[in-house]
Amino acid sequence: MTDDRCEYALRLGDNALILSHRLSEWCGHAPALEEDIALTNVALDLLGQAQLWLELAGAREGRSADDLAYRRDAGAFRNALLVERPNGDYGHTLMRQYLFDAWHIEALSALSRSRDAGFAEIAAKAEKEAAYHVERSAELVVALGDGTHESHARMQAALDALWPYAGELFLGDALDARLAAEGVVPAATSLRAAWDASTGAVFAQATLTPPASAFAHKGGRAGRHSEALGPLLAQMQFLQRAYPDATW
Repeated sequence: MTDDRCEYALRLGDNALILSHRLSEWCGHAPALEEDIALTNVALDLLGQAQLWLELAGAREGRSADDLAYRRDAGAFRNALLVERPNGDYGHTLMRQYLFDAWHIEALSALSRSRDAGFAEIAAKAEKEAAYHVERSAELVVALGDGTHESHARMQAALDALWPYAGELFLGDALDARLAAEGVVPAATSLRAAWDASTGAVFAQATLTPPASAFAHKGGRAGRHSEALGPLLAQMQFLQRAYPDATW
């Protein structure tokens, strides 16, 4: 696997890993038992996907998925800024999840047709889980957006706050361009039209209005993260950092 493919697999794995950890923070604290169980299951799905992508990324240099998850500092992570955003209230968490899910299903669908067999195999497996994730998060966005005055206001506030972070998912760079030219990954910009169409339909049902601004925060995929990632990693990596090379 080339260095470019390793780097791209890191992006996918880090997205899943960091979002999985964010969702796990709700375990035992979600507003209803059904939500607690459902959100934990989504977190576990994403953790499984993260392991597959990080194993693929680490294969070239002889590093394990655990090494990549627990022994890198914040600047070495390649996740999009959206997935590291703090949970906020439950509406905020659901909106972050839906914005990611709507992109994720499009990205995985395209990756399942990759000329790289490793990418295609993992994407095809993950796509089945992502189809459930986006269906679930979309239904909840509609239910709360078109619910009470309070739930609508919270969902609109969440959309306004998170919208500038979603745009980074569609910003391509030189690595994207090289791999897209090889037929390995989709061009980042090529996923935007389908995402706009699917999210637009859901937001219309939810009576929510996406911000008109096209501004997008960026830098996560280059290792430039927000202040939110450091504390997350401190919690996620504590055991491995405190007891390196420990085994059960």
